[in-house]
Amino acid sequence: MRLTPTGSAVPAPTALEGLDAENINRVLELLVEPLQAALPQPTEVVLHDLQRIPNTVRAIAGPVTGRRVGDPPTDKLLERVAVGDLRHEIGYRSQLPDGRILQSTTIIYTDGQGRAAAALCLNADVSAWVALRAEMDRFVLGHDSTRTPMPATASASSASPMGAEAVQGSEYFAHSVEELSARLVEAAIGAVGIPVDQMRKEHKVQVVAELERRGFFLVKQAAETAASALGVTRFTIYNYLNELGGTVEETA
Repeated sequence: MRLTPTGSAVPAPTALEGLDAENINRVLELLVEPLQAALPQPTEVVLHDLQRIPNTVRAIAGPVTGRRVGDPPTDKLLERVAVGDLRHEIGYRSQLPDGRILQSTTIIYTDGQGRAAAALCLNADVSAWVALRAEMDRFVLGHDSTRTPMPATASASSASPMGAEAVQGSEYFAHSVEELSARLVEAAIGAVGIPVDQMRKEHKVQVVAELERRGFFLVKQAAETAASALGVTRFTIYNYLNELGGTVEETA
């Protein structure tokens, strides 16, 4: 067994060696509800079936991100699967759009052939602790402290800027495949740094390369979505991928 940062045990990846992807997911699915109940609250436990991209959320317990069964993976998890980075991440921080801070853990399980089978993810809302720390800093260091306190609770209708507490490079917890696709396209265009209406072919190829790196073409109708965003045809997207040495199914 492996201990999470909160001290709760989850099966170590080696404990499920020899099982195929479906059986790995079946075992982990049984643990989602009891594990969530055992963890300090508010905490969310999510099982991603990585054989079901893009609708990977197979089981979920806890209201932290508001996702449901059938929702897609985060942008970071999709990218890691695409590039074959199957290492575990324990106790990293992310920030939700409404300002809440999460401490997250992602444990990836592989099948007997070493392929990504499942990801068991824990997301603990630590906003109250961050706010308490900020208040303690203000008490100890005085009102000239550069830290910006955060409300102990936050709602989606009232975004809370984090100032010095903002977490860069946070995961994006999409609630639909369309939302995830839009996020990936926006991020790829932003990475190239040139408005679409000013792009030449080489810039659009760079966008497609960035999308491929992020796992975008594992998503349904990815070529059509990219083509619409870049003002080209889907066959042009296939040509760009061929130039890059990448592949995508025309029916995707």
